Amino acid sequence: MLHEKMEQALNEQIKWELWSGYLYLSMGSWFASRGLPGFSAWMRNQAAEELFHAMKMFDFVIERGGRAVLQTVEAPKCEWESPLNVMRSGLTHEGEVTGRINALVDLAQSLKDHASANFLQWFVAEQVEEEASFGDVVAKLEMIGDGGALYMLDKELGARTFVWPANGE
Repeated sequence: MLHEKMEQALNEQIKWELWSGYLYLSMGSWFASRGLPGFSAWMRNQAAEELFHAMKMFDFVIERGGRAVLQTVEAPKCEWESPLNVMRSGLTHEGEVTGRINALVDLAQSLKDHASANFLQWFVAEQVEEEASFGDVVAKLEMIGDGGALYMLDKELGARTFVWPANGE
């Protein structure tokens, strides 16, 4: 049985994951409006991952006998100064998500909720990947600036795909 405090915290994180998807869709729209379809596609894939994360938590709450309660998701920011600014914003956001996941692990441990603590380890590992992914693009943008190499990076990022795992892992 899921502890009430854990259920509430996971519901809040579900909202955060959904909002993250909104944020990345907004970023993708910004890129598309500037003729960068590869960056836009990269962000659409990132948004799909966030929806997957939300659904993974949603299912866990229900599986543990809790109730997934959806909350209002606020509109995200929709304007940025440059591609580098967008990606730095994404990297900062992923750092915030990492902090939130770590707080969930701390809560699970304080409640001696071993099932939730174990479940959340997947997200701990995922956040390492998320921060590295954004960090890699930020580093490349810092190297190339807004010059002609931006076109090449756009093509590279456009090759990214996200495939929903068949078994939800």
